[in-house]
Amino acid sequence: MPRRKPASGKQRKAQLQQKRAIIRGDIDPLPAKQDTHRKGKRAQVGQSTRNPAVAESVRRLQSSFVKLPSEFLEETKRLAANLPLHRPISSEVARWNESVSSQDPDDTDKREIEQLTCPKRPKWRYEMTKTEVEKNEEGLFKKWLDRSDEIVAEWCEPEIREPADDDEADLNEQILEQMPKAPTSFERNLEVWRQLWRVTEISQILLILLDSRCPLLHYPPSLASYLSAPHFARKRTILVLTKVDISGPARADAWAHYLTTKYPGLRVVQVESYVEKHVGEGSGARRMYEPYLPSAFRQTLVDALKEAHTELLEPPERIRDAPDKLAAWKPPVRREIDWGALLDARWSSVVKANPNRDIPSTEHHQPVDEQLDQLSEDYEDEADPDFLTVGLIGQPNVGKSSLLNALFGTQKVRASKTPGKTKHFQTLFWSSEVRLVDCPGLVMPSLAPMETQVLSGILPISRVSAVPLCVYHASLLLPLERLFALVHPSTAIAQADDKRTWREPRVREINKEKALVWTAMDILTAFALKKGWLTAKAGRPDISRAGNMILRMLAEGKIRWAFWPPDTPLSQLQSQQDSDTGIWIPHSVDEDNYFALVNDSSEDERIVKPSDSDESDDGDSEIPDSSEETTFVAPTGSRFGSLMFANEESDEEDEEESDPDNIPHDV
Repeated sequence: MPRRKPASGKQRKAQLQQKRAIIRGDIDPLPAKQDTHRKGKRAQVGQSTRNPAVAESVRRLQSSFVKLPSEFLEETKRLAANLPLHRPISSEVARWNESVSSQDPDDTDKREIEQLTCPKRPKWRYEMTKTEVEKNEEGLFKKWLDRSDEIVAEWCEPEIREPADDDEADLNEQILEQMPKAPTSFERNLEVWRQLWRVTEISQILLILLDSRCPLLHYPPSLASYLSAPHFARKRTILVLTKVDISGPARADAWAHYLTTKYPGLRVVQVESYVEKHVGEGSGARRMYEPYLPSAFRQTLVDALKEAHTELLEPPERIRDAPDKLAAWKPPVRREIDWGALLDARWSSVVKANPNRDIPSTEHHQPVDEQLDQLSEDYEDEADPDFLTVGLIGQPNVGKSSLLNALFGTQKVRASKTPGKTKHFQTLFWSSEVRLVDCPGLVMPSLAPMETQVLSGILPISRVSAVPLCVYHASLLLPLERLFALVHPSTAIAQADDKRTWREPRVREINKEKALVWTAMDILTAFALKKGWLTAKAGRPDISRAGNMILRMLAEGKIRWAFWPPDTPLSQLQSQQDSDTGIWIPHSVDEDNYFALVNDSSEDERIVKPSDSDESDDGDSEIPDSSEETTFVAPTGSRFGSLMFANEESDEEDEEESDPDNIPHDV
């Protein structure tokens, strides 16, 4: 901070007059004064957005989601403070519910609701202009968006049920009936969907990345139906289970067997993208990770690609039955691939290709009957392709960029804790014969609750407004009060401010025979008190900050959890995990080390109040945090700590009044 300059009363009066004139608009604002006291030249954040063309391009590719009404936020916050949590947690909640209406295990909504679908690219002809093609896409997308909103609105409406004859209904069922459904979120930006269309057009093999903690959430019926279209018959699809190091081998193997049984025509492989980095002494207690794909997982992935490539080299049955077509048929992929080079391509150089160069369109939108006759004839006039194109598709935060870095063993693309960092599809050459295409993460349409999407990290935590609702949902699945070792707020002994410090504090008598009833708001309050997070003005526990950190730890895998497949027997659930754990995989949770790590990070995924940075999108996105009070960390030093904070605030106010540089130049 620069040295304070003395100012006389006359100078101060002139400054105030000038400030008021600027506010009235009588004079133009003064140019911003450059900071010259710093040594060296620092790059300014967001400097690239000064170019209008670049700013418009970035804005077009920003994801857009539904905006929750304020009435819904207030209602869910009230219910989260009043509805008790059912304890102990039943073992059945650890088994993923395959119902499309809700992922809650006790949901009995049996209404027939139409399934959501993925928007498909409309038909086009080579004679059409770019404007005509875009107008058709915009019109069809608007119709699809309106229909999807109608389906979601119907799904969110509470079901009118007949009164039950049995008065002794289950407590958990009563709770779930009272909590309203949050509208599910899905991608609403046409430009992002165009990225998916482009990747599926240029790829011969598609890798669908699924989080092994809940794979069915990342492979909804809408995506499965989209990939089963007739023009995808000449492509091959591989399901890739990611983050198996978090879910564990038992759950990952169970999900692989379940997906293989449910989708017999698809291959299922498992991968993990990080390994703990060995650091020397003096580096602290923090764990560091680096991109790495174990040899066994790499070999399994390459074998699956090799088998899919072999199938693409074989002509379809219709072509084999026609000798004239068989003689003229050519495979749609490169014939010879050096698969050994993929196993040794960990440290090879990666060439970034221009997304608009040498990318032939391999999809011709024709009527369905004509597509069936020409699925294998599109490449008759084309030469042998130069390389095999493999596309990576998945929802945000599923690990697409992390897998690319693990394949090369180094940081090649940007991977962030915040979902949706990849805005445009990018091409990387795994070898001179195999090209990888990383598609931006899309939130696929599905009738999954928003709180389940937040739990898996699909939505950015900083843009989640219904924090109490999401914590309430997580508390039904995990014993948060147990894994954080929280103390119930009703049993906490309040330290009364008393000058008579020689007296012993009064001990509150607690009835130990009565079991404590936890609510989601109790968990947030207890966690905030444990961390010492208080609001600055009222001094209340900062539940927004506490919920923000809890949701981040759940989404990022700092708190290990995973579902079991729907067909898992109850006896296996009881034998594989402890009682009253839900989906939690017991391990030591070091929230202090995690909080220090994210606080020291220069990324924008901090635990503090979210700001409108790279994560924030346009006005149709999620509502920012509803808390209006700033956070104050309770001091743990001497009893005069509050006086020190008060003196600092008064000094800052005096400096603002006397410093002429603090006069606003833009109104």
